[in-house]
Amino acid sequence: MSSESTIPTTVLGTDGPVVGLQGLGCMGMSDFYGDTDTAEALATLDRALELGVTLYDTADMYGFGENEKLIGPFVLANRDRVVLATKFAIERRADDPTHRAVRNDPAYIRQAVDASLSRLGVDVIDLYYMHRYNPEVPFAESVGAMAELVQAGKVKYLGLSEVTGAELREAHAVHPITAVQSEWSLFSRDVESTAVPAAAELGVAFVPYSPLGRGFLTGAFANAAELGSGDFRHHQPRFTGDNAAHNAALLAPVLKIAAAHGASPAQVALAWVQQQAEVHGLTVVPIPGTRKRSRLEENTAATALRLTEEELAALEPIAGQVAGERYPDMSSTSAARE
Repeated sequence: MSSESTIPTTVLGTDGPVVGLQGLGCMGMSDFYGDTDTAEALATLDRALELGVTLYDTADMYGFGENEKLIGPFVLANRDRVVLATKFAIERRADDPTHRAVRNDPAYIRQAVDASLSRLGVDVIDLYYMHRYNPEVPFAESVGAMAELVQAGKVKYLGLSEVTGAELREAHAVHPITAVQSEWSLFSRDVESTAVPAAAELGVAFVPYSPLGRGFLTGAFANAAELGSGDFRHHQPRFTGDNAAHNAALLAPVLKIAAAHGASPAQVALAWVQQQAEVHGLTVVPIPGTRKRSRLEENTAATALRLTEEELAALEPIAGQVAGERYPDMSSTSAARE
């Protein structure tokens, strides 16, 4: 499947901004997936806008701030069309690459937003996410501080990432939450236990990250050994050893459905995520990440693909059969707190 048409739009949650039905994750342009062709990455941003992608997702910790700097000029040049999402909470240090801390304290939030605004070169962030939740800081304090950013005109809408349904409700009571961003795909469905139902109930949009299972669902490779150096997937449990071979075999129904539609496995995986909007009764805007225009065009064309009830049923068992956790350390995920 390929398409030159502009993708459909939807409203992000009850009263959020209008965005393209699929967004773009920009993380890999600067970090985690090995070397990047910067010129091609920037061309991918422009091509995305041509195709109707308007939600662009970054974070302060991607490339130690370099990802925000990379996409900043593109955002500024297209400010009236781009819905910019960035995040705070995961503290990394360029002088100590092993350092990781989850910071939700108000002083840190105020410092983080100003740093992001400076790197991006903009005066307001459209959607500001708490990247990870630290249960030691009450939502009254952290979301309260985020709400102050809205009142100050630095941020328009608030989001959370990797929260449980109960946590979403608690935060939403402090200030309306527009979107929850968590991993959701044919390989990862733990969010459906409480987070998705709570979002549907509250009118909060869901923004699935890694909707292609960090590339596994594309069928382009079968294990981490096929990936380049500097790729963080070498350390992901689902990509290594016996887990990789087991998980590759789970793609059989995806490949069969793709062949029937003249589509790619990635398009089937994205169509499945998109159709969860109807299954669960909420807005769903996946943000597959890519650094290449060819992949972007493939991904956006998936917005025109519709799976049948029989095909959805054939895909239903996959997640329950996946071997390995989403991360080597799951302690900061919502699944660890369910």
